[in-house]
Amino acid sequence: MVVIATLLALTGCATAPTAYRPPPPLPVNERPAHNLRVFDRAWELVNEKFFDARFRGVDWPALRDRYRPAAEAAVNDVELYLALNRMFAELKESHLVAITPKSAHELRTRHRAAVGMRWRPIEGRRVVQEVVPGSPADLAGVRPGWIALARDGHALDDEPRFINEVGKRVTYAFLDADDRPQERTMTAQLLSFERREARMVADDVLYLRFDSFTGANLGWFSRQLKDHRHVPAVIIDLRQNPGGATYSLLLALGELFDHPVDTGTVVRRSGRERDWDSLALFSAKYPGRVAVLVDRSSASSSEIFAHVIQHEKRGLVIGRPTAGAVIVARFYDLPGGGRLGIPVEDYVGRDGRRLEGIGVKPDRIVALRLADLRAGRAPDLETALRMLAGQ
Repeated sequence: MVVIATLLALTGCATAPTAYRPPPPLPVNERPAHNLRVFDRAWELVNEKFFDARFRGVDWPALRDRYRPAAEAAVNDVELYLALNRMFAELKESHLVAITPKSAHELRTRHRAAVGMRWRPIEGRRVVQEVVPGSPADLAGVRPGWIALARDGHALDDEPRFINEVGKRVTYAFLDADDRPQERTMTAQLLSFERREARMVADDVLYLRFDSFTGANLGWFSRQLKDHRHVPAVIIDLRQNPGGATYSLLLALGELFDHPVDTGTVVRRSGRERDWDSLALFSAKYPGRVAVLVDRSSASSSEIFAHVIQHEKRGLVIGRPTAGAVIVARFYDLPGGGRLGIPVEDYVGRDGRRLEGIGVKPDRIVALRLADLRAGRAPDLETALRMLAGQ
């Protein structure tokens, strides 16, 4: 499974947000040679760095021969990187992904051209789950619970590959919360989808949301727990968190314990193993009750965080099963400005099993229902409050 969002926080510190400016197009006669430079470098890097020297039983040299002609024939970067990712998909591991120069720029800056909607499948429909405050979608009146049907006249399931650009106008067709047809034309802007939120959701429960494991978010998380150390319970919302830096993960776990905690084992290509422990550097050592909210968008470091909390019986995990995209990856540069994420170490959880392809099963699974979203209900949060009260 290739989960590009999971790689968001592996790109290092964000740079100043700017719109991507593509270089001049390559002359037609130079494109094949460029494609092969990118393809061959990507194949060689995986050949050298991939965490499993046996390539999960797949004939890696044979894949090079099979996919190289399609890569050479690509007429642009989109086709080239699609060919690369089709090859990588044969290995069936997350975090193995090639991203175009445009996507690499957007990941570095943590901003991308968008209208500000985040949707997901609910009851077989594409449902708007969240709208970025102040975004074009928000200003156009799009609301959570609306069903997205079409974009620029194309059904979303049938349309050609869509690439947004700053200043590009796009028209969406929806069904609103009363199932009435709605149409909105919006202009894409440079947006960040990451959020941090801290608020009291009951007299004795603190709610904290952060959307990636970064140094900045870790500092914020630590300050919130220190400032609210007297609060009896905390809900940590990782439902939009695709993961991030290992160091930030280990420090975040350290905020909730008064002693180092085993967080699992990583296995290198050579077979050597090393154990991870949480880090309690200037930790809040928060003593209260804990609930962690997760779903399919919780990946990588978020899954390890939930797994350790669950295994240590430090708190409750509530929501829906996580992504199952848990492996240690690094980014490498490709010719022309693209980047390549490669799993370089495997991860084995506290129970001796890989989380890759499996994920974390919550202590309490809560169904995601369209009616709840449209009515403004928050069943995950409500369940967490009930369970914390009776813990």
